[in-house]
Amino acid sequence: MDWRLNYDLVVIGSGAAGHHGAIQGAKLGKRVAAIEVGTSLGGATINTGTVPSKTVREAVIRAGSTSTNIADRIAQVASNESAVYANQFRRNGIDLFAGEASFISPNLIQVKNSDECTLIEGDRILIATGSRPAHNPKIPVDGVAVFDTDAIRNLPPPKRVLTIVGGGVIGAEYACIAAEAGAIVTLIERRPRMLDFIDGELVEALSYHMRRKGVMFRLGEEVDSVIRNSGGKVCAALKSGKPVWSDGLLYAVGRQGNTESLNLAAARLEADERGRIRVNDRFQTEQPHIYAAGDVIGFPSLASVSMEQGRVAVCYAFGEAAQSVPDLFPYGIFTIPEISFVGKTEEQLTQEAIPYEIGIARYQEIARGQILGDTTGLLKLLFHRETLRLLGVHIIGEGATELIHIGQAVMGLEGSIKFLLTTVFNYPTLAECYKVAALNGVNRLDYPGKPAKGVEYASR
Repeated sequence: MDWRLNYDLVVIGSGAAGHHGAIQGAKLGKRVAAIEVGTSLGGATINTGTVPSKTVREAVIRAGSTSTNIADRIAQVASNESAVYANQFRRNGIDLFAGEASFISPNLIQVKNSDECTLIEGDRILIATGSRPAHNPKIPVDGVAVFDTDAIRNLPPPKRVLTIVGGGVIGAEYACIAAEAGAIVTLIERRPRMLDFIDGELVEALSYHMRRKGVMFRLGEEVDSVIRNSGGKVCAALKSGKPVWSDGLLYAVGRQGNTESLNLAAARLEADERGRIRVNDRFQTEQPHIYAAGDVIGFPSLASVSMEQGRVAVCYAFGEAAQSVPDLFPYGIFTIPEISFVGKTEEQLTQEAIPYEIGIARYQEIARGQILGDTTGLLKLLFHRETLRLLGVHIIGEGATELIHIGQAVMGLEGSIKFLLTTVFNYPTLAECYKVAALNGVNRLDYPGKPAKGVEYASR
């Protein structure tokens, strides 16, 4: 039987962007419908990507190796998080529809599952269908010896030797997890360095740690083909002529937007070759009433950013004031050790001819660093030489993804390192790094010039 229902807002997808967009619509007093094709709410964030991979990371760090109960732990955490989403939808009066969504017209969506077909009309529509691992015909993913990054949910027995193709965020994170679990890892990346959007000093430090764990880097290399021999071993043949043999290969290059089944043509929309939908700075598509947010619109494809995009898109859709500051979005890279940053890098400040100075605190100087046994981490502050305004914070080490938010708050309030110089932090904590780095940075202003006017400080 066909049912036809009308809503103020229809959200396609229940991942990070869809979840926050639907909740925001409900908070604005709108009648909201959410459509989810999967068996669990939360999209890739909860079921195949962010939450599962971070769960494995924590298990590996705590246990020192992969254990047989990791899959059970992933299932438990994902199930709990999905239940939280379902409860929030219920509390906010959001109607949830299970099935595959496709446009019939710019305002009309068909939701089809094995039991019924429902027609849903929306005054406003938010496309938040997320993404999935991109595939390459040269690298045949079979789920046995060659995997994509969704395989983390059904983790196979530990591989003794592993090849990872792709030195982006996901590839770097998985390489660290595998190495920590005892695998011999080769990371292949076609660019001359991995994670080229991150501060170079932090990437150098991460590379050092990864090499100490036995990771072999093949930078500036590209895979030409992948074959399996009769014994089940996998060979990645590089364009340079080098063969890389392993027990298993993980392909971690790029993501593909989930738009094929949407029938975008009926909505008079189209996606690019990577399945991404183009939007303006208000997350509006070429159809004024249709918005898109999250991985389906491309970079940066971070769960935290997708949540914010979904919320802001719905505010714009209903003419509500929305304040968001993309320049202050924090980046969290859950490698081992983890990396986090906010604001400008040294490379960007140099290109923009902004006079900056650096303040550094090393975990080995901090009592908490010694207590935790992390004596190689560091926190770097970038600040304007004349105004002392904080321009960027870059951290590698234990707790980096939590610690970053102090710097983010100072920057959001347009603060300077004067605040950090006079603030008392709990002792012993890693937060003390901010004061040590601020002192280190201001001390540098003595050479060859003088401290900024009105700044009093003591050496450390």
